[in-house]
Amino acid sequence: MQRAGADEKIIIIGAGITGLALALAMGVKGWHVRLLERDAPPPEGGPEDAFLNWARRGAAQIRHSHVFLSRLTNLMRDHYPALLDEMKLAGCRILEFRDGLPSSLLSAYVPEPQDADLSFVSSRRVTLELVLRRHVAAMPNVAIMPSHRATGFLLDTQASTVCVKGVEVETPDGVSQLYADLTIDASGRGSRSRAWLEKAGIAVAEETAPAGIIYFTRHYRLRPGMQEPPRNIHPTVGDLDYIKYGVFRADNGWFSLTLAAPEIEAELCDAIRDAEIFDRICALLPGVAPWTDQDRSQPMSPVFVMGGLRSHWRHFCVQGDPVALNLFVIGDAAVCSNPLYGRGCSAGFLQAHLLAEICSGSANAFERAMLLDMMLRREIRPYYDLMVKQDLQSIRRADALRNGEYKPSLRARLTRKFFEEGIRPASRGDIKVMRALMRGFHMLENPNFALQDPDILLRITRYLLRGRRRNAGLLGPPLGPERAAMLALLDIHPRAA
Repeated sequence: MQRAGADEKIIIIGAGITGLALALAMGVKGWHVRLLERDAPPPEGGPEDAFLNWARRGAAQIRHSHVFLSRLTNLMRDHYPALLDEMKLAGCRILEFRDGLPSSLLSAYVPEPQDADLSFVSSRRVTLELVLRRHVAAMPNVAIMPSHRATGFLLDTQASTVCVKGVEVETPDGVSQLYADLTIDASGRGSRSRAWLEKAGIAVAEETAPAGIIYFTRHYRLRPGMQEPPRNIHPTVGDLDYIKYGVFRADNGWFSLTLAAPEIEAELCDAIRDAEIFDRICALLPGVAPWTDQDRSQPMSPVFVMGGLRSHWRHFCVQGDPVALNLFVIGDAAVCSNPLYGRGCSAGFLQAHLLAEICSGSANAFERAMLLDMMLRREIRPYYDLMVKQDLQSIRRADALRNGEYKPSLRARLTRKFFEEGIRPASRGDIKVMRALMRGFHMLENPNFALQDPDILLRITRYLLRGRRRNAGLLGPPLGPERAAMLALLDIHPRAA
């Protein structure tokens, strides 16, 4: 491969997690980076000040719950240890594999060396982004340019393949043109790259699928002297089909709770927006109630709502040929899926790191584009396909549950039985199954590998054949009220379908 020189100039659109990660990765390698951000910079204070006062219109999800998976954590540990140290100083925690084990596995748990790779950062998204931004801003060859909104590409259309030469930018001082050797869009799911290219007659194919869900998040902080609830038989993450829930431990005594309801449950979604209803639902979920007990914690935010979500995969390379040279689109700007699965930040950080490796290893514009496309298909596509499939299944179940017409096919019944009576008890009773599933969840390997491993399949099948009665201690009690009971307790009366 033709090697690249670090004298190339780079423009990155978007100073969210993905854009900052790319500036970090490129900056470490000596590249000159300008990072364009439409929003104003964060306040001068610490994480509390940023959480309360940092306006981030370009990142609507910043105050929703986040999971920073092991793949992201390991990249920081192995390549950017100073950054990880700064995050710890800011209050971010590293949760180890053992910290997420159910009590059924914890009592006999014996650590193995591979478990170190299953540790992950636990913090609010605001805290992690603030520390990352300040770390990147201190790099001598990186300039973060707030209040700079990219409005279009500067194109060279003379060659057979269009080349991007930079961007047009709106600033408080007016409109300007910024030129660069490489232009990288990391502006998130609201990216305008596709529209800008199509305006110039360049088609960008897009796959899209509904997420079918609305998110509701509220933040809390432990009261002085209080500790997080001890683990018990009630899981802190669960899915009751008509509502999903999760407790997300964060930094500096904070944690958040997310409730997610299907879009079709319109009346329930309207109700959850109210902070009082939100807390009443939490009190009715055994895995959540200890966290929101008023003696233990206090609410620190209103209920944040995020809806209108769709998955998309945008194709900026077609059959090995880029639609435009010296343009790279990464993170949610290229591939976006339901945030339920918690992979957005980790996938963006990974793509940024790998793109920096690609650009440093080759100076050939076509080769760079081809390698990025190959990387996305290898590293991201298996997760995208699985998540889209799971979303469609959840949408069908929620629709049928609301209408009282849930008559799943034989295949659907067998699949659900395999999960509920095989995978679920096996993951709580067999540490090897848990490790395999967590490696897929944390993006350390293809998410399909665990269920393609004959040994893991055999272990799961043993639990399936034991039956529900023998697995009762591992299946645990109900996660919460059934739909009709919950709606009655909340005095919600759904309209007829």
